[in-house]
Amino acid sequence: MTVSAWVFDMVLAAGLPVLAWSVLHTRDLFKAVALFIAYGLLIAIIWVRLHAPDVALAEAAIGAGLTGALLLDTLGRIGSRDTIESDASQSAAGERDQDKNA
Repeated sequence: MTVSAWVFDMVLAAGLPVLAWSVLHTRDLFKAVALFIAYGLLIAIIWVRLHAPDVALAEAAIGAGLTGALLLDTLGRIGSRDTIESDASQSAAGERDQDKNA
């Protein structure tokens, strides 16, 4: 193994737990999903380095691609639901205020 390959493997080995910790401890949901996708891609690179390209392809497609897309879609729906719920609560509060004035 060459020195550059060894250094690359050490960077991957050090980056994986750092990225996992970042995913678990971020408060921003969009950032957490983006970091999760990056984590899946990093694992796919590690599988390639371990000479398992079939597992790497499955990890990239399912772990980072499909799961990341589903999480982003869910995050988008949660954001729109929060907006709808806040609009509904504001309109309900406005109707109560109108009933009190009538």
